[in-house]
Amino acid sequence: MIPGVLTVAGSDSGGGAGIQADLKTMLALGVHGMSVITAVTAQNSVGVQGAWELPVEAVRAQYRSVVDDIGVRAVKTGMLSSAELVETVAELIAGTDAPAVVDPVGVSKHGDALLAPSALDSVRTALLPVATVATPNLDEVAHLTGVRVESEDDLRRAAEAVLAYGPRWVVIKGGHLAGDAVDLLTDGSQEHWLRAPRHDNRHTHGTGCTLASAITSQLAKGQTVPEAVMAAKEYVTGAIAAGFALGAGIGPVHHGWNFG
Repeated sequence: MIPGVLTVAGSDSGGGAGIQADLKTMLALGVHGMSVITAVTAQNSVGVQGAWELPVEAVRAQYRSVVDDIGVRAVKTGMLSSAELVETVAELIAGTDAPAVVDPVGVSKHGDALLAPSALDSVRTALLPVATVATPNLDEVAHLTGVRVESEDDLRRAAEAVLAYGPRWVVIKGGHLAGDAVDLLTDGSQEHWLRAPRHDNRHTHGTGCTLASAITSQLAKGQTVPEAVMAAKEYVTGAIAAGFALGAGIGPVHHGWNFG
């Protein structure tokens, strides 16, 4: 059977990130993607023009509808804009027997806020403790832990700070540093340094959503966390290399690059 994977995230009307990127990634990697929409955004290549959070009751109903009938092999979270939504989704994940990948989305690629400041404590105390893998970028690390990553040498310190909140594994995404695109995957004892050449392509909208969804897809297929993250890194590197212009601003990564 094709493994079922559930994304719990916001909708991106431009199709580059959020639920749309998640489902495209899942299709590209051979799993059946399902969705719980937490918010609707008016979004395009130049920014987010508006965002509307769905009621907690609607989020809970979507989740239960999928999990109770179809079941899931892995769950991924993205945009959870409020403390109430974060805590609700954390509770749902805690009651689901499946690995969970938490992408603690704070801002969009264009710098628009997607998480209320009041929700940060809920991410720390409720969501990160139920994560099999957390995938923060450097800005998210700074907001969650206060650790500022200025160089590759700081990645280990950042990972330790995030792991203190309870996820089993963390991927600190170093894509905003100079040089090669280097990420650190660790559970506090094992370390895996993932490197890829940096592609001269500004069209990288949806990179974080895509990586987290790729990890989730590989976990659903039975891979270990290190295997899943390494495979996801390879997939997202190809998607970035093939990213394309769309609209007047930053275009998306190409989720179907591996179809040839």
